[in-house]
Amino acid sequence: MAEVLVLVEHAEGNLKTITNELITAARSLGEPSAVVVGAPGTADKLAEGLKASGAAKIYVAESDTADQFLVVPKVAVLAALAESAGPAGILVASTAEGKEVAGRLAAETGFGVLWDVVGVKDGGIGVHSVFGGAYTVEATAGETPIIALRPGAVEAAPEAGAGELVTVEVPEIPENATKIVSRQPAQKSARPELTEAKVVVAGGRGVGSKDNFSVVEDLADALGGAVGASRAAVDSGFYEGQFQVGQTGKTVAPQLYIALGISGAIQHRAGMQTSKTIVAVNKDEESPIFEIADLGIVGDLFKVTPQLTDAVKARKG
Repeated sequence: MAEVLVLVEHAEGNLKTITNELITAARSLGEPSAVVVGAPGTADKLAEGLKASGAAKIYVAESDTADQFLVVPKVAVLAALAESAGPAGILVASTAEGKEVAGRLAAETGFGVLWDVVGVKDGGIGVHSVFGGAYTVEATAGETPIIALRPGAVEAAPEAGAGELVTVEVPEIPENATKIVSRQPAQKSARPELTEAKVVVAGGRGVGSKDNFSVVEDLADALGGAVGASRAAVDSGFYEGQFQVGQTGKTVAPQLYIALGISGAIQHRAGMQTSKTIVAVNKDEESPIFEIADLGIVGDLFKVTPQLTDAVKARKG
C-alpha cells in the first residue's frame, strides 16, 4: 500500500486536533506517514500520540534551525520525501500556514493542490463545500495531490499504527528564507481554540453591544466551547477580529454550532455551514440562518440564551 505523507501540526509538545483528523483522512488514500519537523527532541514527545492515531511511519526531521524559519523547512522536508517515498498524496492543514506550505510545495514539485477540502475519497478525490455550503463538489489534482484539509471537517478515528521512526535530514535552508527573530507566547485562555473546538457559540449584530457578549460567553463556558462572532459583530466593535467566523474570518466545523443573533448572511455561512449540528436563535423568523439550522428558535436571544445556559449548568451539576 502506498504511503501518504501527513504534515504534523503540533505546539508546545502536544499534537493539535487537526493532526488526528489528517491521519484519519489519509487512510482513504493509503498508509499514513506522519512528518514531524522541528527542533531536536520534538518527535519524542509526539510519537506515542501519532502511533495511537494510526501513523504507520513517523519521519523525524529535526535540526537546530528547523523551527527558526517560517514555512521553508517544512516545504523542503516534504519535497525531499515526495521524491524519495513516492507517496499517493500529501496532506496538510487548511490553515494560513498550511495553505502556504501547500502552495510552495506545489511550485517545488509540480503537484496539484486541492484547497479547503472537507473530505477525502479513494483515488485522490477531494470533497469541497462551495458557494457558502450550497453545493458539494468533488475534484482531483493528479496522481500525487497535495490536499489541504479544513480543521474539524473530518472526525478523527484513532487506529493503532506501527509508528516506525525514520530519521531524515532537514535540507539546507536558503539565506533569503524568512527567519524568526523573536517569539511572544500567545495569551492563554480557558476556552478551546476556535478552529479546534467541538462546540462554538457565536454572536452577531443582534447581540447589540460589547457588554452584551457576556451572554454568548456564559453559554460557551457552560458548554466548554469556544466563542465566535459574525463579521457584523466584529465590524461593530462587539468582539475581537481573531474570533470572526466566515469567509473573511475563520472556518469552523464543530460538532455543535450555536448562532445567537446572527442573520446568516452567505459570508458567515461559508465559514460554519459544515458544522455537524447547527442551532440558531433569532427574533426574525425570516433570517437565512434558519435555512441551514437543525434547530431554530424564534425569540429574544436575551431571554432564550440565559435559559439555555441555566439548563446546561443544571444538567452538568
